[in-house]
This record gives sequence, structure tokens and C-alpha cells, in this order.
Amino acid sequence: MEFLTGLLRLLASILIAFAAGKLISKLKLPSILGWLIAGMIIGPHALNLLSNAVLESTWFSVAESILECTFGLMIGTELIWKQMKSAGSQILITTITESLGTFVVVSLVFGVIFWFTGTPLYLAFLFGGIALATAPAPSLSVVRDLKTSGPVTRTLIPMAALDDLVGALVFFLVIAFVSAHLSTSGIPVPMVLFLVFLPAIIGAVTGYITGKMLRRTKNPTSTLTVMLAMLLASAGIGFIINSLLPTPVLNFMLIGMSFSTVFANMITEEQLKGIMEVMNPVIGFAMIVVILNLGAPLDYHLIFGAGIYTAVYILARAVGKYSGAYLGAAVTHCPPTVKKYLGFTLLPHSGVSLVFTGIAVSILEDPAPECASIIQGTIAAAAVINEIIAVFMAKKGFEWAGELHQAEQPQKVAVLNKTAKGHAV
Repeated sequence: MEFLTGLLRLLASILIAFAAGKLISKLKLPSILGWLIAGMIIGPHALNLLSNAVLESTWFSVAESILECTFGLMIGTELIWKQMKSAGSQILITTITESLGTFVVVSLVFGVIFWFTGTPLYLAFLFGGIALATAPAPSLSVVRDLKTSGPVTRTLIPMAALDDLVGALVFFLVIAFVSAHLSTSGIPVPMVLFLVFLPAIIGAVTGYITGKMLRRTKNPTSTLTVMLAMLLASAGIGFIINSLLPTPVLNFMLIGMSFSTVFANMITEEQLKGIMEVMNPVIGFAMIVVILNLGAPLDYHLIFGAGIYTAVYILARAVGKYSGAYLGAAVTHCPPTVKKYLGFTLLPHSGVSLVFTGIAVSILEDPAPECASIIQGTIAAAAVINEIIAVFMAKKGFEWAGELHQAEQPQKVAVLNKTAKGHAV
């Protein structure tokens, strides 16, 4: 009975979010903004339709992780090696500069503030480590919703996968050093590296097996069946490993990205196109649930209680993301639109940042509870404020780059050519 009630609450929440997305798209804004606001309104801190009982239930956690894996297909199937290899070094260098640039700027700004206020300096590095995280779902939903295409879009999609890796690596290294400094249960550096890259390894292995199997399939139905079965197997392996860890930290979206990247480079374009034609509506559904899961835990009351640290954090992170992306794009001679506007598409933040904040708080709450409250209050308020601003700015970045609705152009040309041939006949 409890499961059925929770399921009905979730389905009602999805319908409300879908309607909110349609409504806000009428205002020429991305649907995700409607989903995000709907999540906050129907979440535990407001109407409580999507309650803590649902969000914290095992069945919802499992379903949401599988949908995160599914959403990863959107990114992985775009990472075709033949198309990427010419821009590979540009993307790698730009990812490193925007990630490390953010870490340096945020850590430096808070380091100066904490130096004068007598707050432990290691807290500045935790802020920097959390600030690296980029939530790819919001910007990628803008890509999908507004049919963007161009240099910024082509740079952002592969960066979404790499950014998660770099962000997790730096954050867990910072956590390891802070743990050692506080003499709590330290995390060995080899274990840090293993946990960061483990989701990509899981996805790569299952993706390779899937690619081998897909080469032997004879029809679209068997192709889709194999892909779905192996996607669930990939998520299942993630569940098993997460259950063995003290804190479940595996990134399921990264599993899905890695899984789909490998098999997409092993099969024909025709097979891949057939899979994605069927999966695109499922990915759209997955996106709504993933964004609801980001929005529902956000307490809108925190907007009114946000302090100076929240404002400093949002501004410092924005400067770090924008300047780091600009530097990397300039050094690697990316197109001018990438230099000017890529940084705006990297501002969404909340999902991964809240996970990182929870881990940081668990490390700090016993040896340094005052630091735990500083970091928790600052990031929680920033997550609400930044996410609304960031989605709008991501959309403006694509708009200023001239990439909105550009993916629709080839389809329109194809329709016109088909119509012209029909008239000719």
C-alpha cells in the first residue's frame, strides 16, 4: 500500500512538472526551469506531494538511479570517436582549465575571507572542491528542449562526461586530505582514485560486451532488447557495489555515459539511430524525474535566509567557470562563440553539489560541527538561488552563440527536399 501511494504521488508529480515545463516554454524559457520550480513547490518543503517518504524510499532510489543511467545515453551516444578525435585535445584542456580554474578561484576567495575571520582554512578548499561540480542535466535538457546545435553544443556534450570525472577526483582528494588533517577515518588516495573512475570502468566493460552482442543482432527488436537488458545490468552492478560502500557515491549517470559511449562506437549508424528513435521519449521521461529529484529537496525558504557567504560562493564559482572555460578555449583556439559563451552553460550545479556537501558534512560534523554548519547552510541556499539563475543563463549562452533551434534546420531541409521530390513526381 505504501509503495502504491508513493508511486501515485510520483506519477502526479511528473504530470505537474510536465505541465509546468509546457507552460514556461510558452514564455520562451527552457522546460527544465518549469520542472525545477515544480519540484520545489511539490517537494517536502512546500506542498509535500513528493514527500520525504517517497524521495528516501528504496524503490524510488533504485528507479531514479536507473533513469540517471538512461539519461546518460543522451551524452554517451553523442561521443562518436570519429567525430570527436579532431577536437579531443581542445575538449580535454578546456575541461581541465574550467574545473581547476573554479577550484582555484573559489578556494582563494574563501581562503582570504577565512584568513581574516579566523575560520579554518581547510574549509576554503572544501568549498573549492564542491564548486567544481557541474550538473550536466540542466544544460543538456536545454540542448534537447531548444534543439541547439553548433560549436558550443558540440563542446559541452563531451565535457559533461569529463567534467564529472575531474570534479569527483579533485573533491575526493580534498576530502582525503581534510580527513587526514582532522584525524578522522581517512580515505586512502588509491581508494579515492578507484571510486572516481569505477563508474566509467563499469560502463565501459558492460558497454563493450553490449557492442559485441549488438553486432550479432538481426533485427531492431533484438537490438533494443539487448541494449535495455545490458543497461539494467550496468545499473545492477552499480547497486551491488554501492551497497558495499559506507556511503553510496557511485555516479549512475557516468555509468550510463560510459556504457553508451563504448557500444555506440562499435555498431553501425543505422543501428544507433534505430535505438535512439525508440529511447528518446524514455530519455525525455528520465530527464523530468532526474530534475524533479534535484528540485524537490531544495528549500525555497533558504533564499530569504541566504547570507554573504552564499552570494560570494555563487559569484566566485561563476567567475571561475567562465574564466576557466574562456582560458581553455583561447589556448586551444576554439571558435569565438565557445570562448565567449561556453562558461554560461557550465553554471548549473545543484545535484552533484548537494551530494558532495552531504559527504563533507559527514566528515566535519564530529570534529568541526561549526564548519559543517557553515558549509551546509551556504551550499543549500546557493543550490536554490544558483539553479534558477543558471538555467536561465545557460539558455542565454546558447542564444548569444546563435545555436538555439539550429538542430531543427537539417530536418526542415530534409522535409522540404522530400516535398519537392514529391511535387516533381
